[in-house]
Amino acid sequence: MPDPHFPPTGVSSNRASDVLLTVAIERARTGDEDAFRLVYRAVQPRLLNYLRAMVGETDAEDIASETWARVARDIRSFTGDADGFRGWTTTIARHRAIDQLRRRRPTLPLEEIGQRPAADDTEQAATDSLSTTAALALIAQLPHEQAQAILLRVVIGLDAASAGRILDKKPGAIRTAAHRGLRSLAGRLREPVPSGNTV
Repeated sequence: MPDPHFPPTGVSSNRASDVLLTVAIERARTGDEDAFRLVYRAVQPRLLNYLRAMVGETDAEDIASETWARVARDIRSFTGDADGFRGWTTTIARHRAIDQLRRRRPTLPLEEIGQRPAADDTEQAATDSLSTTAALALIAQLPHEQAQAILLRVVIGLDAASAGRILDKKPGAIRTAAHRGLRSLAGRLREPVPSGNTV
């Protein structure tokens, strides 16, 4: 079993994190509470940001709590690696968020519900220059498919295939939507900020 404090040699830090998360998930499946806490700490921040983008700050915490209650109940039946686990928890959270949005706006078609996704080097520039709240607000202004792709790829950190399974889209469509959305965000970040009146 890998030492949880040291990534395996020759493995990138993201890959090492996924390896350690996969080990923690396996231990959590057998009822190890310490491992479940590790899994929670690794996944919760991104999941919460995803939910904030979908339903806003007010409901995000409640939906995240409901999601983790379901995960705790069903984790023994989960099979897969770290990416699969992130996809599984995101799917649970997304369904709960969509239910919440339907309760708020029962006549709004599902296609128009604002949700967000994830993805590439432009993401780093956007993330570096904006706070999380501002970044999520910008993502919310993108077309629905682009926002969903960016939220799942960048915010949650899923690969295109996992994001595609959640959205019922092909991986290529997810990559294209994320790329277009990130280009649009990069363009918005380059727009000059209007200057105020000088005194």
